[in-house]
Amino acid sequence: MSNKVIEFYDGFTAKVGEDNRATLSRSNSLEFYYTKKALNEYITSECYVLEVGCGTGYYGLHFADKCKEYVGVELYQPHVDIFNRKINESRLSNVSCIQGDATNLDGVKDNSFDVVCCLGPMYHLSAEDRELVFSECARVCKPNGIIAFAYINKIGVYVGACVHDEGRAVYPNKKANESVLKGTDDLKPGVFFYTMPEEMEAAAARHGLSKIRNMGTDFFVTACIVDKMDDAKFELFMELADEMVKYESCTGMSNHALLICRKNTRFPKEFNDWPT
Repeated sequence: MSNKVIEFYDGFTAKVGEDNRATLSRSNSLEFYYTKKALNEYITSECYVLEVGCGTGYYGLHFADKCKEYVGVELYQPHVDIFNRKINESRLSNVSCIQGDATNLDGVKDNSFDVVCCLGPMYHLSAEDRELVFSECARVCKPNGIIAFAYINKIGVYVGACVHDEGRAVYPNKKANESVLKGTDDLKPGVFFYTMPEEMEAAAARHGLSKIRNMGTDFFVTACIVDKMDDAKFELFMELADEMVKYESCTGMSNHALLICRKNTRFPKEFNDWPT
């Protein structure tokens, strides 16, 4: 994680707090709602679960009573401290959190987890560093295990900015074309990085993972439209959102997306020496 990302988290945590991201708005909550719903299909009472980039434990606390053991790895120390405080306050014996780097899961054994969740690091990593995360997540996952990667779509983000009430007067613009379309944020370069579903699937295949599904978890229309809906209209919108999540043809137009893979049982040892 770069110094820019550390500085961002220092400011973000002070103003908003990682804990509050899921409840900032209706549109913001969709990513968390659909991610939990998708992972519920794979996390069972016998599972050993690792979350890489676990933040302050939002998903860890949600899945604590649904798995055998949940281990969180988080690079940003203040988040580690918050999560550990929650674990102690909740008296959870099957949940733990340690400080660590998604690109180098030093100390985590090979083939040791049934489900590996990477639900944040890809947002802040370049293409080169994302390859390291794919490699590490594949290494620590058991054969036939499940690995889930959350990521941000460059097209979904950019189109969203173009149609947003506050953004359409500014976007599209030359600076955004030169940064967002090449995979990084125009306002916070080096803090947020973007990709596309096909690129994520290709990277997963390079590391011996087979795609199960690649789904959007929120969509570019939501930020400026959904938050203005009344309860009745939002309920109707959720039926539409359910359909968009279901079809991969909609995934690239989502701000955030989730790639769920299975680790192949047979894969060449020498793969890590192959060029990427």
